Amino acid sequence: MRNRQKWLLIVTGVGLSAPWAVAAERSPNGVNLAGMDGWDIVLAEDAIPSEQYAAEELQTFMAQCGRKLAIVKDASRPDAHIFVGAGKAMQAAKVGFSVEGYGPEDLRIVIRDNSIAIAGGRPRGTLYGVYVFLEDYVGVRFLTADHTYTPPIGEWRVVGPVDRSYHPELRFRWSYYGETNSNPVFAARRRCNTTTEDVKLGGKTGFGLISHSFGAQIPSAKYGKEHPEYFAMIDGKRLVPASGNDWAETEPCLTNPDVLKIVTEAVLAELKANPNRENISVSQNDNDKHCRCPGCKAIDDREGTPMGSLLTFVNAVADEVAKQYPNVKVGTLSYWYTRKPPRTIKPRPNVQIQLCSIECCVMHPITDPKCPKNVEFCQDMDNWGKICPDISVWNYNTNFSNYLLPCPNLRVIEPNIRYFVGHSAKGIFMQAGGDARGAEISDLRNYLMSGLLWDPNRSGQQLVNEFLDLHYGKAAEPIRGFLALTHHNAAAKNLHRNCFGQAKDYGIDEAIAKAGLDAFAEAMKLADDDIIRARVEKASICAWRAAIEPCWYASEGKLDAALAERMRPMVKTLFELCAKHGVTMTNEGRAVGDTLKHLKKVFGIPESGNL
Repeated sequence: MRNRQKWLLIVTGVGLSAPWAVAAERSPNGVNLAGMDGWDIVLAEDAIPSEQYAAEELQTFMAQCGRKLAIVKDASRPDAHIFVGAGKAMQAAKVGFSVEGYGPEDLRIVIRDNSIAIAGGRPRGTLYGVYVFLEDYVGVRFLTADHTYTPPIGEWRVVGPVDRSYHPELRFRWSYYGETNSNPVFAARRRCNTTTEDVKLGGKTGFGLISHSFGAQIPSAKYGKEHPEYFAMIDGKRLVPASGNDWAETEPCLTNPDVLKIVTEAVLAELKANPNRENISVSQNDNDKHCRCPGCKAIDDREGTPMGSLLTFVNAVADEVAKQYPNVKVGTLSYWYTRKPPRTIKPRPNVQIQLCSIECCVMHPITDPKCPKNVEFCQDMDNWGKICPDISVWNYNTNFSNYLLPCPNLRVIEPNIRYFVGHSAKGIFMQAGGDARGAEISDLRNYLMSGLLWDPNRSGQQLVNEFLDLHYGKAAEPIRGFLALTHHNAAAKNLHRNCFGQAKDYGIDEAIAKAGLDAFAEAMKLADDDIIRARVEKASICAWRAAIEPCWYASEGKLDAALAERMRPMVKTLFELCAKHGVTMTNEGRAVGDTLKHLKKVFGIPESGNL
């Protein structure tokens, strides 16, 4: 994998237990974080809001680690400063440097000679640089929205000398969980650059998610009645449902010149209304109702894929966009029936392709040669890479049919992200329970995904262990054991399943469910306090959901009496835990309350009754 990190010089000691601590202790050029009495934080005099906030974040977390530092704008003495942002004082200091030419998230950290400088490109480079400094040199860990681990600095911790520059591999990073989407401050700390316009937090990347767009750009509800010829022909008939639903909305006829004009005008109008946009979607709806009229079919037959007519259309829109917005990319999905690239048609230079892995097995790495679906995806990505230099990936990382069930796919996240980055992906959307809170071990998964999106060279297993140990303390071991069991079990059964399935599809049976309940019961005994116990409770929801699989799909009034008696108290516990810990959805599109109503009917309980 290409590594665009620039490691200029790093010699870091993080305590006397580190093997290099003695060398660091003797170094006259490092900085002893424990000896920062009288230091201050020098904020650039022209700081933008995100740089001001970066200084405040640094001040807050350094104080929690035991070092109180004032924020000033005047460096009246030669050293004992942490410079935040590339102001005049920083650039004049012995640790100074210029950020000219830096990208919006590029950063540099210099630690030496009793001074520290942290600065980067605007708007997010300096803020992200502060978070990197806190994590990599102070030991802070941003675990969840309400749990940041801040270790005491103690009496001796030398870091440096350090001169480190970092250019993120990915310009678009989204760990798609409700916990991220509803907590923009936490999202910024995890360096997910897709969730907020708040300038204090650095705002969003200008590159948006490439997604379904035709339903909005040429809605059949508006045009279908008078112009059925604008829409897909299938079996000789034009389909024009005026539903407004992306799953039901028919595709446009891509060889109709009026359709091209309407969509192009919609795209140009959207760009005019959003001058900061760096890309825009021109893409299929979420269905397979693509046009088979003679014109569209001729192109698709020649190119060997329905992407033929779609890319021809997208290229034509992109040509018009380039005339008015030469720096804007036009993106389209390579999804479902359009994932295979065309034989001869190539994307214009200002066209992006976003591949979607929805058919792939989630329990084996994307590169596993024994997974036919995964092999096909890699072939398509390789072929797209030969004709398009601007690729993004829409990757699926949950069980959309059952948000709360254990899903043994933690081990594939690291190799998958590395594969995508190694094949020139510039953005990755890790889709999970983004419309929910409290999906299966979502806090751990979010930490793992966002960490690897920021730095694909990290160890996924190390991130998992770090989270478990810091978030659950002594209770971590049985939870770790249960996660290992579900993954070992799925591997032993050599299961292949995509992101939709029941418990059996992922190797989850009653024995695994019981092992999960036992593991979390043990974790509760080991928890040190009520805060840890609450975290364990939230994580245990996946085991309770697995335990009630025998009644989950039962029809109303059809549940065996003996099974109902055994299941009912576990169902009660599950939904009590969901209510207590703010769990909102049981699958994509179905709220916890709706599922509870259904299960009450299964058990023959009135809607107003109790389990």
